[in-house]
Amino acid sequence: MMLRRGFILFLPRLVGLLVVACCSVSIVYMLACTPKGDKQQLALPRVHSPTVKEGYEAILQEREEQHRNYIISLKKQIAQLKAELQGRGELLKNVQDQYADPLDIHLDHSNPEKAQTNLLAFLRSQIDKAEVHSGVKLSTEYAAVPFESFTLQKVYQLETGLTRHPEEKPVRKDKRDELTEVIELAVGSLNNPEGDSNAKRRVYTASDFIEGIYRTEKDKGTLYELTFKGDTKHQFKKIVLFRPFGPVMKVKNENVNMADTLINVIVPLAKRASKFRQFMQNFREMGIQQDGRIHLTVVYFGKEQMNEVKLILENTSKSANFKNFTFIQLNEDFSRGKGLDVGARFWKGNNVVLFFCDVDIYFTAEFLNSCRLNTQPGKKVFYPVLFSQYNPSIIYGRHDSIPSLEQQLIIKKETGFWRDFGFGMTCQYRSDFINIGGFDLDIKGWGGEDVHLYRKYLHSNLIVIRTPVRGLFHLWHEKQCLDELTPEQYKMCMQSKAMNEASHGQLGMLVFKQEIETHLHRQKLSSKKT
Repeated sequence: MMLRRGFILFLPRLVGLLVVACCSVSIVYMLACTPKGDKQQLALPRVHSPTVKEGYEAILQEREEQHRNYIISLKKQIAQLKAELQGRGELLKNVQDQYADPLDIHLDHSNPEKAQTNLLAFLRSQIDKAEVHSGVKLSTEYAAVPFESFTLQKVYQLETGLTRHPEEKPVRKDKRDELTEVIELAVGSLNNPEGDSNAKRRVYTASDFIEGIYRTEKDKGTLYELTFKGDTKHQFKKIVLFRPFGPVMKVKNENVNMADTLINVIVPLAKRASKFRQFMQNFREMGIQQDGRIHLTVVYFGKEQMNEVKLILENTSKSANFKNFTFIQLNEDFSRGKGLDVGARFWKGNNVVLFFCDVDIYFTAEFLNSCRLNTQPGKKVFYPVLFSQYNPSIIYGRHDSIPSLEQQLIIKKETGFWRDFGFGMTCQYRSDFINIGGFDLDIKGWGGEDVHLYRKYLHSNLIVIRTPVRGLFHLWHEKQCLDELTPEQYKMCMQSKAMNEASHGQLGMLVFKQEIETHLHRQKLSSKKT
């Protein structure tokens, strides 16, 4: 009885505790599940609410509505972002189509088909960029790219230089192969026209080719227009072809350290002490003072003026504290090839860059770096095209108006020309010179030995770098062609002499000097009468 009475008294307390626990769990649940708004929070059901159950249903319904609105808002934002992303993608694609990245085309090996498609699209776009279908507005007449014309046998060219003729058979193999390929492709196109016509057609051959014109835009490609005979006298077939240039590809990226690369300048000499003094002034300023990584080898023929030349060397050595020079004396007639060969083989140090030079050459410190950068043992030799100075007395008129030497060395068509027929100034490593066999020592006197060496390099696997350089000049001097020269050497000497004097226009003024003076005299008399 006592236990039952105690249990009856404890039961209300237990129920009360359970109710309090349930309420606490409910409060914790509502706090955890209530969505966080900006400033809005859901209220707990009040005491005067209809019922606790209805309050909870209202809360859940309101929460569901908020979630639904939130999801709708997110979907709208995602749709807007997708639209914006698509627009940006199309814009980027248009930019890439207009300015295609060449590296992507070539270096994307992970997707060869895409790379090939991109490359073909790029090559086709070159046709649209080039002046093929329509003209391009140009600022001046000098901006026009001229055509050159050709037949089966000849090429007619504007940019002739000094070694090419206005009309010539293509000497370079790449030029011959280029035009032959174009003609063959055009003939094939004529014999295989588009369409499935069964009509009987004539068969075209290269003999039906009349003439063609072509020009190259360096950044786009080469345009060819070829004309063939038609079916009648006044009918013709015209084929237009275009060879597009591909995008630029990166081949190499390397650091080149030339701090310890020595150049041995070899100068063969006989007499000409005054010219050697001028040469040493240039050598001291550019080679010793500015560059500092240089050696001089003078190979002297005979004994006349030898002491004077040696004194110039000794004075330069003392004043500039320069000890890197070698003087070799040969008791025989002057031979440029022999002198250079002896000087190159006399060197006993490590492999060195050889610069074959003449006493009437002026070079800059920048050229010496070009000499180093364009040579590589077992791989590259350097044949710079120097700028040859015209006769200053003709260029500047009177002797008293001739400026200093440094002021004369300006690269203009009135002051000189690119000496592209000369191969005497060259840079190569000594090992390459020895391995190629050196100079032909049977050649005596002036000319010929440099061409033979140049041909040896061309016949080898070495890369020959042939380019005009702005820091190498041939100073004008009166040229004498001796009777001892062979007929071929004498002819070469006289041609070089004629080229050295002045430009075409300046020589014309000398030829018509009397006529010009007569005209000026008449003009002067006429002005006095009036």
